[in-house]
Amino acid sequence: MASVVQNVAIDCADAYALACFWSEATGRPLDPRCRPGDEETWVEQAEGPALYFNQVPEPKTVKNRVHLCLRPDTTREDEVGRLLALGATLVADRRNPDGTGWAVLADPEGNEFCVLRSASERAAAGA
Repeated sequence: MASVVQNVAIDCADAYALACFWSEATGRPLDPRCRPGDEETWVEQAEGPALYFNQVPEPKTVKNRVHLCLRPDTTREDEVGRLLALGATLVADRRNPDGTGWAVLADPEGNEFCVLRSASERAAAGA
């Protein structure tokens, strides 16, 4: 027997607010039972584990050891712009002149995540 990944847990200072950001980022709804002030909130994904947000008292202090990598439906550049407009910040630009690479962003609480090239961008480059 094996285990199934149920969710990816993200510690945070404001579970509801961070779940709202990730709901917008992924285009998936916040669970309707979640309310402002809840210490636990989640966003179900169409495929794969849910994103689970758990309010904790201590702040984030170091780089994430585990992070999410997003592959957008649109171009990587458009998605980076959209996520920045939602409140993300650019942490590191790992995009290369030939179109390869990724952008490292942080959500509103400083949790790093990557934005990769879209499937169509990869196909157009033959990767």
